[in-house]
Amino acid sequence: MNAAPADQIRLLDLQDLDVRLQQLAHKRKSLPEHAEIDSLTRDLTQLRDLLVAAQTEESDCAREQTKAEQDVDQVRKRAARDQQRLDSGAVSSPKDLENLQREIASLAKRQSDLEDVVLEVMERRESAQGRVAELTERVSAVQARIDDATGRRDAAAGEIDGEVASVTKEREVVAGSVPADLLKLYDKLRAQQGGIGAAKLYQRTCQGCRQELAITELNEVRRAAPDAVLRCENCRRILVRTADSGL
Repeated sequence: MNAAPADQIRLLDLQDLDVRLQQLAHKRKSLPEHAEIDSLTRDLTQLRDLLVAAQTEESDCAREQTKAEQDVDQVRKRAARDQQRLDSGAVSSPKDLENLQREIASLAKRQSDLEDVVLEVMERRESAQGRVAELTERVSAVQARIDDATGRRDAAAGEIDGEVASVTKEREVVAGSVPADLLKLYDKLRAQQGGIGAAKLYQRTCQGCRQELAITELNEVRRAAPDAVLRCENCRRILVRTADSGL
């Protein structure tokens, strides 16, 4: 393949722009806010799981407290009815009176035990409510940090995207001035060679693979026509000759 020396040198300008686009893409992908957001999101997920567990515990305690209070109320009402019967004098049989008094005493013991259960459940519920309040505050705090990091990430990414747009436009102009067949070869090699399709020959060294050309290779380069499109024998990239090639 042949191409005017000026067109080949334009490949170096194009390569510089492509390298810049690669750097910008890497910079965008490597923004520190990405890792910060990922870490905070993991923390938030864990906190939300803990919050759900605490809310469930509080809800369970609320139902348990309601049931225990209902049990206390039932025992209290039954004891009040028995006490009313006792006080009314309606029960005259000594045996019935003894049984009624025994039942009232048993109900008093039962009520006391159930009230202790209510107090124990209330303490557990208060503890769960405190845990819910604490975790709710922590969730809000972590979410605020995520929102802040997201804002910083988006702002930084926006600046990078703006530069990418500018460099892309410049690349389109430069690429438009390169012959189609030369551009096609360059793009093919760039895809195969890690983003570098053309390299300068500087002081007898290929700047693509950093290998110095052997004397036989240098002689071939010296004999080649100025418009010949050369390839590095080591990395196979397009080798662009300049005044600094050391030929």
